[in-house]
Amino acid sequence: MGIIDIKNLHKVYTDTKIPVKAVNGIDLSFQEGEFTAIVGPSGSGKTTFLNMVGGLDTPTEGEIIIDGTNISHLKSRQLIDYRLNHIGFVFQAYNLIPVLTAIENVAFIMQLQGKSKKVRNKRAKELLDAVGIGDKINNRPGDLSGGQQQRVSVARALASKPKFILADEPTANLDSKSTSDLLDMMLKMNKESKITFIFSTHDQRVMDKARRIITIDDGLVVKDEKVDK
Repeated sequence: MGIIDIKNLHKVYTDTKIPVKAVNGIDLSFQEGEFTAIVGPSGSGKTTFLNMVGGLDTPTEGEIIIDGTNISHLKSRQLIDYRLNHIGFVFQAYNLIPVLTAIENVAFIMQLQGKSKKVRNKRAKELLDAVGIGDKINNRPGDLSGGQQQRVSVARALASKPKFILADEPTANLDSKSTSDLLDMMLKMNKESKITFIFSTHDQRVMDKARRIITIDDGLVVKDEKVDK
């Protein structure tokens, strides 16, 4: 058993003239502390797969068991609560709230969890320091570079103390230096704090840092290899 166990996972979209089999029977297990890249061509099913693991989409068939909880059996409200308290997300488009400062964006997740203002501001400041932008806590997203916004996004993902981080194309909008700095920071957190990172990516720079590479094509795992670093 891993921190995440996936059994016979399927996703069929039926809102088109011809049903689309996005995920077509995936069995995988992830251990705590992994730094894994999920790769494959556009339309291969990797983002759909990641969204189901994160509870953002529901399987047509199969099970997703996270640390003993079968999230594929949770009702909508239960799933929202589970995501809030156990899963961290980093998106390609950052998804920060434009009118909030960096510290407010990070603290917002903890506000939803019902944490006091003192607790959430203290943790948000610590996380922004940890991702290297402690001097930007009062800047809004529009005043930050793409790399800095993605660091805020990582800090926000960590705010709820999740079991793992799901990152969907997190480097797609970043230049080479920002990508390198972001990946080094994530790898440091992975090694020092045993935070599990699972990426969906086309970026060779992410693959070069990963210690496990899973290739998905036509909704199926076609290769699963561990890489010695």
